[in-house]
Amino acid sequence: MPFITKEKLFTRRWFLAYGFILIGTMLVATGYVFFITPYKIIPGGIYGISIVIHYLTGWPLGLTALAFNIPLTILGTRILGPRFGTKTVVGFILTSVFVDVFSFFSEFKPLVDSDPLLSSIFGGATVGIGVGLIFKARATSGGTDVVAMILAKFTRMPLGQLMIIVDSLIVLIGFVAFRDWHIPLYSWITIFVMGKTIDAVLQGVSYEKTIFIVSEQHAAIRDKIINDLHRGGTFLSGEGMYNGSKKKVIFTVVNRRELAMLEEFINKIDPKAFVTVMDASEILGQGFKSLEDKLED
Repeated sequence: MPFITKEKLFTRRWFLAYGFILIGTMLVATGYVFFITPYKIIPGGIYGISIVIHYLTGWPLGLTALAFNIPLTILGTRILGPRFGTKTVVGFILTSVFVDVFSFFSEFKPLVDSDPLLSSIFGGATVGIGVGLIFKARATSGGTDVVAMILAKFTRMPLGQLMIIVDSLIVLIGFVAFRDWHIPLYSWITIFVMGKTIDAVLQGVSYEKTIFIVSEQHAAIRDKIINDLHRGGTFLSGEGMYNGSKKKVIFTVVNRRELAMLEEFINKIDPKAFVTVMDASEILGQGFKSLEDKLED
């Protein structure tokens, strides 16, 4: 069944998964209670719309979010199939509990007084770390993700676009409710920081660079990569678009320091070489983190 993973009870992976969920939900609640909600920042999602309702009605924030998540999960299961496992349910229940417990003692007093910009940045980072840990546990955040999945099924629009549309509509609802232009601006900052932080938690902070090199001196460059940089690589067979000549394309991965050394060497032996450098967000395989190790994290 898609999206559902199960671990045997009380195994290392079980403790790791639920440990990630426990810490992740606490961090998500911390971000919402101490940074985001006090300034009425609306970062999309179920908690975005719940923050609006909380300020308009006084209803508890966590309980309001839970009231949305439960029927949405049931509806999503009926329409999309069994995509939402026990860990997802545990995740959004724990988040709601922690939000209301933290808010009971803090009364939504901001951790950073009179600085909504700093709160929007650190709130987004804190929630992003928490959501990233929940994702690492092979759970999902539920909420408006479910709405986007349902819309994707019937509209055939890309899921990513629909999630942006749904979250943006919730941000605009916050603007209409509070009549303050600052709110959507701070909210979009929070959404941006949150997304980048989630990516960093899931993929790690990588300094590696992916390089493609087209050069007549490919043998010398190969020796430099293997003997001096102690890296591996692959020769790809290419063909020039202009005259159809056969070419060797070097594909390799190096870090930033090694990249500078390699570029200097290529410039010396073949200044006309064609070099493409790209950020490598994640590298799995021999010489780097294995796929098995990643899945066991």
